[in-house]
Amino acid sequence: MSPRRITVLGATGSVGSSTLALMDEAERAGTERFHVVALTGGRNIARLAEAARRWRPEIVVTAHEDLRPQLEQALAGTGIGVSAGADALVEAALRPADWIMAAIVGAAGLRSAWAAAGTGAVLGLANKESLVCCGPALMARALAAGGRVLPVDSEHSAIYQVFPHDRPQDVQRLVLTASGGPFRQTPRSQLAQVTPERAVAHPNWSMGAKISVDSATLANKGLEMIEAAYLFAMPEAKIDVVVHPESIIHSLVECVDGSTLAQMGPPDMRTPIAYALAWPRRMAWQAPPLDLVALGSLTFEAPDTQRFPALDLARQALKAGGNAPAVFNAANEVAALAFLDRRLAFLNIAAVIADTLEAASASGLADATGDACEVALAVDQQARRLARTCLDRRGQAA
Repeated sequence: MSPRRITVLGATGSVGSSTLALMDEAERAGTERFHVVALTGGRNIARLAEAARRWRPEIVVTAHEDLRPQLEQALAGTGIGVSAGADALVEAALRPADWIMAAIVGAAGLRSAWAAAGTGAVLGLANKESLVCCGPALMARALAAGGRVLPVDSEHSAIYQVFPHDRPQDVQRLVLTASGGPFRQTPRSQLAQVTPERAVAHPNWSMGAKISVDSATLANKGLEMIEAAYLFAMPEAKIDVVVHPESIIHSLVECVDGSTLAQMGPPDMRTPIAYALAWPRRMAWQAPPLDLVALGSLTFEAPDTQRFPALDLARQALKAGGNAPAVFNAANEVAALAFLDRRLAFLNIAAVIADTLEAASASGLADATGDACEVALAVDQQARRLARTCLDRRGQAA
């Protein structure tokens, strides 16, 4: 069994750590062998160095140049190469590999994901910004290089697993499922008093603070709708969202013959990671079993876009096209982080997004053209500035 060459961009985060844990489990079981080409991380130097000592990569990179001495000291005597900074992240992504996990969070991961897409490797994509900000160009880049993009997200992985890739014309509709978040049944009058602590207490998934807020506003489902449109070349009119509180059915594909195909499983991010890592095969791991009898029933309901307008704003951005999805993403991140910092009321998160989309459209920002990656980064920065201006006007008032 020849080892597969693997790079993990964002090795110290939740997705990256889970990827390495699954790799370790597979190697211990004797079902896989891996040669790790590169590992990258952020400020958690101890975790990055620990992973490097386990996997002995060719190069280890921290995104922060000031932390390079600390990483070099942690790996002294190992013979492992060390580098640091934004350019080093891109260089790591460009190293020849069979499979690359792009799991650097936020716009900081866009350049490295873009670079990885051009190598011809299989790209496990967990960086939302790459798809939301320049999805069509990213998909075309991977295809031209002879590679493939595999979504590392429960909803998109679910669709990918049942999508008729050889006959996309057979698809009538994609249906993304949403848990509904912690405020699914909370009256709008009470949402004005929502605190960050309540917003990050997700009922089903263990996630970071910002994505938990996105789930609470349904902005995450809006971003996923944009991603699905680009991943599967599907028009906005053929993508729907249904609230499914149990988070057992992860998404559905409705076909023209009336058949609806779904992927099911307990809510665990390791499942889509394992699927992407092993594709086109399946890998055995200590997956939690699905006990349908214990569940008893599954429920579904329509999303309430009056209480959660971010979902409709994302749909409007997708319809508008151009850079509008990138503006939506940037504005949402600014607003969500401001809410977590207690500088913005929960109900004003969507208001800041709406204001920013309107300002970007009026300024022509949403129509900027050029190199897809560089335009996406420039639009992201300008949209954040617009969002901060809008945020200052909205403030705490609900």
